[in-house]
Amino acid sequence: MVNRRATDLNDRADIPEETTTDWLREQSRSGLRGETDVNNIGDFNAAHGAEAIGLRNLKAVYWNLEAPRLYEESLRRGEAELARGGAIVANTGAHTGRSPKDKYVVRDASTEDQVWWENNGSITPDQFETLYQDFLTHAEGKELFAQDLYGGADPAHRVKARVFCELAWHSLFIRNLLIRPERDAVGSYVPDMTIIDLPSFQADPARHGCRSKTVIAIDFTKKIVLIGGSAYAGEMKKSVFTYLNYILPGKGVMPMHCSANAALDEAGDSALFFGLSGTGKTTLSNDSSRQLIGDDEHGWSSAGIFNFEGGCYAKTIRLSRNAEPEIYATTERFGTVMENVVIDPLTRVPDFDDASRTENTRCAYPLDFIANASATGRAAHPKNIVMLTCDAFGVMPPIAKLTGAEAMYHFLSGYTAKVAGTERGLSGPEATFSTCFGAPFMPRHPSVYGNLLRELIAKHHVDCWLVNTGWTGGGVGTGRRMPIRVTRRLLTAALDGTLSKAEFRRDPYFGFAVPEAVPGVEPHVLSPVKTWSNKAAFAETATRLVEMFHENFKRFENHVDADVRAAEPVASIAA
Repeated sequence: MVNRRATDLNDRADIPEETTTDWLREQSRSGLRGETDVNNIGDFNAAHGAEAIGLRNLKAVYWNLEAPRLYEESLRRGEAELARGGAIVANTGAHTGRSPKDKYVVRDASTEDQVWWENNGSITPDQFETLYQDFLTHAEGKELFAQDLYGGADPAHRVKARVFCELAWHSLFIRNLLIRPERDAVGSYVPDMTIIDLPSFQADPARHGCRSKTVIAIDFTKKIVLIGGSAYAGEMKKSVFTYLNYILPGKGVMPMHCSANAALDEAGDSALFFGLSGTGKTTLSNDSSRQLIGDDEHGWSSAGIFNFEGGCYAKTIRLSRNAEPEIYATTERFGTVMENVVIDPLTRVPDFDDASRTENTRCAYPLDFIANASATGRAAHPKNIVMLTCDAFGVMPPIAKLTGAEAMYHFLSGYTAKVAGTERGLSGPEATFSTCFGAPFMPRHPSVYGNLLRELIAKHHVDCWLVNTGWTGGGVGTGRRMPIRVTRRLLTAALDGTLSKAEFRRDPYFGFAVPEAVPGVEPHVLSPVKTWSNKAAFAETATRLVEMFHENFKRFENHVDADVRAAEPVASIAA
């Protein structure tokens, strides 16, 4: 049937008919909008339906369905299973993480001098157009699920993202992760960008200019994202993040791969937690004594910080009810989507310790599933910035205080370890440098983001910290993961201001300030060398890591000031 509200909208004269780009207008004039008798179910702007983006001959479009109906559709189609407690569980197949090597940006006149091509794969406008037309053809005859959503809690800087999904559970996933407009707003909704997500589509490298059957292609000029060949739902949310990373710096807004929380008092000062997947952004920002702003993506404008998302995407491998009660509780709620979590076929109880499918098991849930989450997704300027690193070598201290220059150095360096499962083909932890703690999502040169961040840190007098959530007492295979209780105590001291008053020493390898003592933390943990039984091996490993920092930072030397270059670790100090 055709939704009555959608039918009524056809008679309204106040619905704007303009599209987001001249290109879309041309699609309409050239007839590529296709059939208009598609079976539309749900609330949407009938003056700007699926045909506006060129989709044609569809069997049906399910518009802005909420969790109950999307549950029914995903279970009926065999896309997902029901877990005890009410969450649904989907298996993403071969792709259990992102495919960064299969991501491409259209290289045209508007992006040629704006995109950091050393970091971003490129395709030509003609290759994208061929890919796009093949997507439209592939979608013919299908039932698609559409969501009209916002990326960005600040109305002054948000983007309207329309997402077409082939899978019902993908539609619920992205509905959970982005910000959901009020129901009466969708009647006049016109998107700023559009994502077409077709996991069953298989790209042709020779025809489309890609390297495999998987493709994530972004055209910033046409404002379209095409995702094919992967059922990993995280590609959708990261595509919106990439788009915001491209457009916001030009508005003087800093886009950030970070979680955020804020104090519960009247001042409500916020804290930012930078870090790649697996470093603890979600876990550490979920603090019952503070208000959660968001767990992964934020903007920092002249008005303060704001969440890009309306939900959380938490790792669940080895999730503990005792250690992470807030996140654990979401896995037992109706509306949560779990990815690649193994459940008992009879009892439907999840086994969060089972990594047989992937280490990158996840759950996606609306932000309001967390009791102390912000209702607005906005907060005051931060007083503290925490850069999380998962040190695979086990030679970095659990916390260090950074100067502004040191903060920019480590932000541009982005040292961490990729954790197994967060990317396709990664079987174990691997030391890496990911600039801005999010290189795969950074279309512009890192210096653009680094300079913006440094200006904001100086303007708002922010304290900066580097926190190691990785290994201690040795590297991967010999040491142990930093105890979460230690990290939480150190962060509490940093955020309440007491740690900044402590006595500090200079680390002999990295040069930054390390506290001599913190109440409740064993003193030897603060000095990494004391946790190693083989001191000579520690010195050799630390020196090797310092050299890796030097080698990595060579590509940024011509883009930073002298004080940032001087903030480099100095291996000779420890010699």
